[in-house]
Amino acid sequence: MNPNDAASRLREKFGVEPAVDGTTVAVTLPIGRWREAAEVAKTVLGCRYFNWLSAVDWKTDGLEVVCRVENLEGGLVVFLRTRLAGGQMGCPSLVPVYRGADWMERECYDMFGVVFEGHPDLRRILLPQDWEGHPLRKDYAVDTPHAPYR
Repeated sequence: MNPNDAASRLREKFGVEPAVDGTTVAVTLPIGRWREAAEVAKTVLGCRYFNWLSAVDWKTDGLEVVCRVENLEGGLVVFLRTRLAGGQMGCPSLVPVYRGADWMERECYDMFGVVFEGHPDLRRILLPQDWEGHPLRKDYAVDTPHAPYR
């Protein structure tokens, strides 16, 4: 599927205007349509490869969750983005759609504090379970004394 066709299908389904650049389509969706968009990307657009997921802390505008999925046969890349505004920390898990989202959602929870609702095993993956805070958040005090990790 070419990027313009993919953008057209996303526009029709979600009523948003995707950005198209070469083989890449980027779309920003409301949080309530996050998982649905992943399902459409997988089933309709053929993006069966889950590449990565992370978050961005925009400080004043809240967190943004971003993932990249790909249709390897068609050479199509789709970026899905959603905003967690107003102190909201919950986001639907993509694990039911893409099994590969499992550990990346755990990392995002660990580093940013995003709670992926419906995740089968949401717990810290990089830091100890008793660690306080989320180190990649802008409000995390980097000068906070911690016991040595090892």
